[in-house]
Amino acid sequence: MNTLIAISGLGVFCLIAEIFNLRKLLVPVAVLGLLAILGLTISEFNSPNSFYNNMIVVNKFSVAFSSLFIILTIFLVALSGDFYKDHPTKISDFIAIKIFLLSGAVAMVSFGNLSMFFLGIEVLSISLYILAASRRLDVKSNEAGMKYFLMGSFASGIILFGICLVYGATGYFDMAEIYDLSQGAGLPVWFPIGITLIIIGMLFKIAAAPFHFWAPDVYEGSPSMTTATMSTLAKVVAMATLFKLLSGLTELSEKVELLIVIISILSMTVGNIMALRQKNVKRMLAFSGISHAGFMLMALLSMSTAGATLLYYTAAYALAGIASFAVIIYVTKDKDNEDIVNFDGLGKTNPLLASILTASLLSMAGIPIFSGFFAKFMLFTQTIKAGYFVVVIAAVFNSIISVGYYFKLILAMYTKEASEDKKAVPFVYYAVAVVAILLNILMGIYPSLVTNLLN
Repeated sequence: MNTLIAISGLGVFCLIAEIFNLRKLLVPVAVLGLLAILGLTISEFNSPNSFYNNMIVVNKFSVAFSSLFIILTIFLVALSGDFYKDHPTKISDFIAIKIFLLSGAVAMVSFGNLSMFFLGIEVLSISLYILAASRRLDVKSNEAGMKYFLMGSFASGIILFGICLVYGATGYFDMAEIYDLSQGAGLPVWFPIGITLIIIGMLFKIAAAPFHFWAPDVYEGSPSMTTATMSTLAKVVAMATLFKLLSGLTELSEKVELLIVIISILSMTVGNIMALRQKNVKRMLAFSGISHAGFMLMALLSMSTAGATLLYYTAAYALAGIASFAVIIYVTKDKDNEDIVNFDGLGKTNPLLASILTASLLSMAGIPIFSGFFAKFMLFTQTIKAGYFVVVIAAVFNSIISVGYYFKLILAMYTKEASEDKKAVPFVYYAVAVVAILLNILMGIYPSLVTNLLN
C-alpha cells in the first residue's frame, strides 16, 4: 500500500513540476523517486500484510512483480527525456501518465478484491489509450489509439461481465472468500462462465491468439516509446495478473487446461509464422510478443510451482525488450518508418548499439548465455513434469522458427552497407540499453537471484 501511495504522489509531483517550470529536473527527479520507491517496495518483501479490508494484499508475489514493474518504468522514464524533447511543454504529462500507469500495474498484482483488480486494469488501460494516440497529427497514431481503445474497452467489458457473474454466484468480491467457496460443490453454472469471461478478457490484454488482432497495427502506429511500454511493461503486468487471478480464484479443471494448451500452441505458432513475413521492426516485435505470450501461458499448466518461473521469464523477456527498444527508438527516431532497412550497416556505424540489439534478440530467441534460454528451459521442464509434453514439442519448434526473423534483423546490421554516416548518440540510450542487457545476462549466469525470490 505504501508503494501505491508513493507512486501516486510522484505522479502528482510530475504534474505540479510543470507549473513551476521544473522541466529540466523532471526526468532525474522521477528516476530518483522511482529508485526510492523500489527500495520501499523491497523493504516489504518479508512483511506480508493486507490493507483496507483485504482490498490490497502485500506478499512475496506482489512485491517481486511490483519491483520488476518499477525497474521497467525507470528505464522507460529515462528514455522519455530525449524522446519527448521536441515537445517540452508536454513532457511532464507523458512522464506523469507513465507513473500513473505504474500505479495501475502495482494494483493489478497486489489486489485481494476483484473491484481493486478492475480499477488497476482501467488505470493501466486508459494510460495506454492516451499514449497510443498521443501524436495527434499522425494518422497512424490516431488509428492505433482508436483500435486499442475499442478493443481494450471490449476486453474490459468482458472482464467486468465475468466479475459480475462471479459475484452473482458467490456473493463476494473478496478473492479469499471466492476461493474458499469454489473448493466446494454447489456453485451455480454462471461461476465457471464468469471465470471463462475473465480469462478471455485477460487474453485480449496479453494479445494471445486468437485475441491478438489489434496488436500489430497498434504497435506499429503508436509512438515507439508507447510501443516499448506495451511490449514490455503492459504485457508482463497482464500475464502476472492472469496468473494471480487463476491461482486465487479456483483450481483449473481439465477443460480449462486443455483450452490453455490450445491457445498457448496457437499463440506461439501464429506469432512466429506471421513475424517471418514482417519488414517493419515494430510489427515484427508485435508478433514476437504474441508468440512469447504463448510461452508465458505454459506457466498456467503448473500453477502451484510456476510463480518463480513466470517471474524469471517475464523479467528476461522485458529486459531484452527494453534493450532492443532503446536501440530501435534511437535508430528510427528521425525516420518515416521503422523498416528493417533502417538498420542496414548498424554493426559498422555503431558496433555497441548493434551488439546490444543482437544480444537482446538472441535472448528472445532463447540462445545461451542469455536469460531467455534459461527461462524457456525452466518453463519446458515444469510443463513436462505437468504432463504436457506436446506443448513443449510445439514450443521447441517455435523457438527454432523464431531464430529466422530475429536473424533477419541481425544479418541486416552486419552484412549490408550503411545508408548514412555515424551520428552522435545521446548517453541515455547507451545507459538504458547497456544496463538492461547486462541485467539480462546477469540473470542468465545467476538464475537463482530471481527464482529464489518466490520459492
